[in-house]
Amino acid sequence: MTDDEHWYEDETGAMVRPYTVTHGRTRPADHIDMLAQVTALQPDGGPPGVDHARASLLALAHHGPRPVVELAADADLPLTVVRVLLGDLAEAGLVRIDEPRRAGPDGPAADPELLRVIVARLREI
Repeated sequence: MTDDEHWYEDETGAMVRPYTVTHGRTRPADHIDMLAQVTALQPDGGPPGVDHARASLLALAHHGPRPVVELAADADLPLTVVRVLLGDLAEAGLVRIDEPRRAGPDGPAADPELLRVIVARLREI
């Protein structure tokens, strides 16, 4: 059995637990919305001291601004772990995290007629 086989099994995935990747942390320093857009700030993938999990997130973010939830899905990591890792990357100046734009209280989401049309279209599906 090689070292790679020891740490990864096809049926179960990685044998490293998520809390190990985040060093036991379950929350980032600042709240990160799951729809926030993440943009990589350095074209080369970051400094050499970045570990595998953070480097893979950086590589995914290099494809352009992407939502946190999409990065979590593509990295095959739990959302809470990705939030902690992105918080670390943001503190290091390697990524920018832009909060999602929200419609104001008088925006299109507040229009009852629009909501009726949306419900009708969903029922058609």
